[in-house]
Amino acid sequence: MHTTIQIQRRATLDGFAADVSDVRGVNLSDLEPLTVLRVRTRNSLYRIVVSDASKVLVQGGDFFPDSTAGHLSGSGFGGSLLKVGWIGVGLRMEFLSGDRRIVTSRVSEIAYERVPFPSRPH
Repeated sequence: MHTTIQIQRRATLDGFAADVSDVRGVNLSDLEPLTVLRVRTRNSLYRIVVSDASKVLVQGGDFFPDSTAGHLSGSGFGGSLLKVGWIGVGLRMEFLSGDRRIVTSRVSEIAYERVPFPSRPH
């Protein structure tokens, strides 16, 4: 007797790559250090300050009430596959902070926060 197991397309590497290829998003390695992002998910608002590549300071949601150093692993559909160092609309962000792995609800919006330059003393 032969049993057929059906695997969702996005659970395969090729399927995942195809599904995320059309998703709007931000690659952290393309951003200058100290770039500030406001990322709204279904359930929370996060303020993310890019430090170096995927190193970030993150604040928001239930797990980051204060600005916390962490690593943004990437974004995915909630399974084991991630687009590394990337935040995508419609995907879940995955952070590592200390010994915790935090997966957010789906991203609905990504915006750059304008940080005013300090005024010069007169």
